[in-house]
Amino acid sequence: MKGFSEHFNKAEVKVNPKKTAVIVVDLLNDFMKEGGSMVLAEGMVVVPPIKQVIEKAKAAGTLIVYVKDNHRKGVPDKEFLIREPHCIEGTWGAEIIDELQPLDDDYVIKKRRFSSFFQTELDLILRNHDIETLIVVGVVTNICVRSTVHDGFFLGYKCIVPKECVMATSEREQESSLWDIDTHYGWVMSIKEVLSRLE
Repeated sequence: MKGFSEHFNKAEVKVNPKKTAVIVVDLLNDFMKEGGSMVLAEGMVVVPPIKQVIEKAKAAGTLIVYVKDNHRKGVPDKEFLIREPHCIEGTWGAEIIDELQPLDDDYVIKKRRFSSFFQTELDLILRNHDIETLIVVGVVTNICVRSTVHDGFFLGYKCIVPKECVMATSEREQESSLWDIDTHYGWVMSIKEVLSRLE
């Protein structure tokens, strides 16, 4: 007998690189680098595969959007009732890591909640570029990546997550979140599969 999550009808996802965007979520000093306020242990292992995806996407004419968690200094933030203060606007911690600096034709947007879509201009940017498919990479899988994929799905985008390009707060959360995404909200693939679709 099938379990609840196993009742899915998985269609093959086709990728048109010109109608696809890579969404790079929260590759920021506070989460990735020593001295950051909330560092994800071993999080830097996702950077080389993410660079591979970005380079392949660039060559294919795919849109790149970097999303930065940024909170205003001195302004009360409800998120800080649950999480320690982090990624304060204008600080080193809120900046994108040196290894993944955006180029002039990339977009950089700020968010103040977990989802890259919540009260940001991301959806407008994607629709202006006729984007249909998202490749979501970054940290962390079970919080900001997952929230972004959920909202992307709710807004009608096909969401792809290369499993080597995301990391969660634990192995358990990585496995659980990727399972939920793959069975309810999108497609989880190997980086090899993703790169092949960007040919």
